[in-house]
Amino acid sequence: MPVSERTAIERIARVLAGQRLSSNAKGGDPSAAEAVDMEWEAHTDDAIAVLKTLREPDEPMASAGDGRVWSAMIEAALGHWEFDAETPPSAS
Repeated sequence: MPVSERTAIERIARVLAGQRLSSNAKGGDPSAAEAVDMEWEAHTDDAIAVLKTLREPDEPMASAGDGRVWSAMIEAALGHWEFDAETPPSAS
């Protein structure tokens, strides 16, 4: 499985910054890469909010795989990885 060098929070924050800055989305900058590099950290609170709302899978997601693995991965992305009484199944 490919693994990103950037955290989930950073990747989401960069997408949110790009959405606001790039003319490919709602912004006006035709080449927003440098601006995104400078601005993404201002969007980390929004990125965290997005991840928090995704803690529990919806029905189609739960049908596609183990919801406990999903929840554990989101918690890990948020930096809240803790073992419950029941150890989550391995994702490998």
